Amino acid sequence: MFFSGECSPVVTRTVEGDVAFLDNHAPFIGALDIGQTQLWANDGVVSLAINGGFVEVSGNSVTILSDGALAVEDINVEEAQSDLQAAEQALNADADDNQAANAKKWAETRIQVSSAG
Repeated sequence: MFFSGECSPVVTRTVEGDVAFLDNHAPFIGALDIGQTQLWANDGVVSLAINGGFVEVSGNSVTILSDGALAVEDINVEEAQSDLQAAEQALNADADDNQAANAKKWAETRIQVSSAG
């Protein structure tokens, strides 16, 4: 668990695009894409790199489930840059390599989130 508490808004990337949840949002369930999630809490913005998963809004509560999530302080930028180079090399060899495309997106997201923190 990375965060539990009050915040508004919550902005996350779904497979349909970015979505923001404010207080009293209608119930919602969606699939998450690789991307950044930001939570506006009372003591500041919490930024997370999310590697897919699901988001549910119910009863004025947002729940995000993901197998891969990193808080800003847990991101190893050198590792992300290395992963980005490896993914780009794999894509240069095979532009249709979906695994390499996802690895590239995950590396780019970690780099982006680390610079936002």
